[in-house]
Amino acid sequence: MTLNPDYNNETTYAQTRLPVSMASTLIPDAYRSEDFYTSERERLWSTSWVCVGYTQQLEKTGDTFISQVNDQALIVTRSNSGTIRAFHNVCRHRGAKLLTECGSYSFFRCPYHAWGYDLDGKLKGAPYFPDEEGNPAENEFYGQNGVEAFDKANYGLLPVRLSVWGCFIFVNLDSNCQPLESQLGDMPEFIKNYPLSDLVMTHSVKYQIEANWKLVAENYMEYYHLPWVHPSLNRVSHHHNHHRFQGKGMYYGMTTFPLDKDPDVPVESELPPFPDLDEQERQSARWLWVFPNVAISLLPYYMTVMLLTPDGYKRTQESFDFFFYPSALKEPNFSPESQAVYQFWDTVNIEDIAIVERVQEGISNKAYQGGRMSFRFEDSIHRFQNHVIDKMVRP
Repeated sequence: MTLNPDYNNETTYAQTRLPVSMASTLIPDAYRSEDFYTSERERLWSTSWVCVGYTQQLEKTGDTFISQVNDQALIVTRSNSGTIRAFHNVCRHRGAKLLTECGSYSFFRCPYHAWGYDLDGKLKGAPYFPDEEGNPAENEFYGQNGVEAFDKANYGLLPVRLSVWGCFIFVNLDSNCQPLESQLGDMPEFIKNYPLSDLVMTHSVKYQIEANWKLVAENYMEYYHLPWVHPSLNRVSHHHNHHRFQGKGMYYGMTTFPLDKDPDVPVESELPPFPDLDEQERQSARWLWVFPNVAISLLPYYMTVMLLTPDGYKRTQESFDFFFYPSALKEPNFSPESQAVYQFWDTVNIEDIAIVERVQEGISNKAYQGGRMSFRFEDSIHRFQNHVIDKMVRP
């Protein structure tokens, strides 16, 4: 019987740790093993800053959405103080799940025993727990005068680390984690002229992908496949016009300069470009993957965002969201221009989904033990896979 390798041992990944010109790809078990996925959830997803949504979802006090990282259900809300907060979606009494729907709330009440919490997570009501609310006859029967040593201040909702960058909301299940800035590195400096905090989400599409989340991520961050998988996109964002930009942080950046013009491919637009872009940025696209789960595509006229949520070791839930500058929504041609954008990227996504699902099918073949990476086209994947390894072998 062949034993599984030790997924938390540095020597397991020796071939991927080599320089990219010599390296082999991440071990196939990373995409096809339930055991690897179980370890990955604990070591990677529970210790990383994970993007769970956007500030636009929480414009007013009480606006709330529910999310999940690993199997941990979360509440994300705009509190009474105006700040965005995140909590574990669990009552502190007997552990019932508090919320099952997004919406606008003035407080959170447990459906089981009606414990109530304010938007800052403080316990405000615990029916019949204070002495004076008890039944005197019942207390006398049990020989007690109520619950001892109970202080509401000790039973608020359990907080989750949260940080906002631009329009993005990130959470980290590790209370001892480094700040989000350490994960972003110098990436914000590369895109400082793009108005991330001002953009408005106008459209969202959900996809279910029968492939490991890392295959989806790796497909996004390389342009080797463009001529064969995306012939239309390659006409305007030609793989020969792609250039890497990379610095400190856990991100992977590419730019297309210049963007070629093609009337049938709506990467270009008749809408006004973002207001503060320089001349080169008005002719460029920026493609960014922020570890572990968010892709940010910045065109001169709009932004698309891909959010991934693993759903098992060979299934991924994807949300693909579109953002425009507020003034663009008032343009008389916004509707036809935006619809063309939505339809084009839906085609690109369907092309990508088909190929990554085919990779998942192929990589499940036990005869496949890994391959080599192209120095020119796949250095970003090498960097990403080594970040995965870093998480898997951490103490």
